Amino acid sequence: MNQKPLLVQSEEDLHRLLDELLNVHEDEWWSQFYSNRAKPCPFFVDHPDESLVEWVSKQVIPLGRALDIGCGNGRNSTYLAQSGFKVDGVDYAQEAINWANDRTLSDTDQLTFHCQSIFDFPFQPETYDLVYDSGCFHHMPPHRRRSYVDLVSTALKPGGWFGLTCFTPSGGSGLTDQEVYEARSLKGGLGYSVEQLRDIWGRIINIVGLRQMRKPVPESGLFGEEFLWVMIGQKSEE
Repeated sequence: MNQKPLLVQSEEDLHRLLDELLNVHEDEWWSQFYSNRAKPCPFFVDHPDESLVEWVSKQVIPLGRALDIGCGNGRNSTYLAQSGFKVDGVDYAQEAINWANDRTLSDTDQLTFHCQSIFDFPFQPETYDLVYDSGCFHHMPPHRRRSYVDLVSTALKPGGWFGLTCFTPSGGSGLTDQEVYEARSLKGGLGYSVEQLRDIWGRIINIVGLRQMRKPVPESGLFGEEFLWVMIGQKSEE
């Protein structure tokens, strides 16, 4: 039976139509991507982001409740839980969540993984002391960008922190927003300039750090690639 065509009558209807145009909810594609855990991929490691470790170890971010968006195999979620955070890790790829659960801490209530889109994940407003995104934002299509930023703002407590790892212009596909829809694809993810990141995120947080990610030496036990930005900022207390 043919599916009834979507009649656009709301902003969410429009978002769903554009999602289908770009095929952004590629659950099977992402699960297949994560199914071979041994394939060469920079972030298929156990190590947490070097920037996250720096912020936590230097107590830039105080302990509390954390939301790890696009948690993948759970490497950053696990680090946060081991450091004393109570963590929700969210990813809509089932194979990623399976991997995360396989490597998580045993017998702990500090860490829970959830398989669903972040836009469907239920949470109470102003729940989290930290929202962390390592690689989700640059896969967000342009029409979802504003609602994603608003979601992060809603999730954060007043005074809460947002940490981001995303593609630099050279690390991403190089497509403009218009070209995304012309190509009907993000072509692996969008790269952002410093100015764009400040424009997008500066309206909800006070950005206190924005730099190129460092590539640690292999024996460091840390993850980092120079084609990524790292950013940290705090939501207003008001």
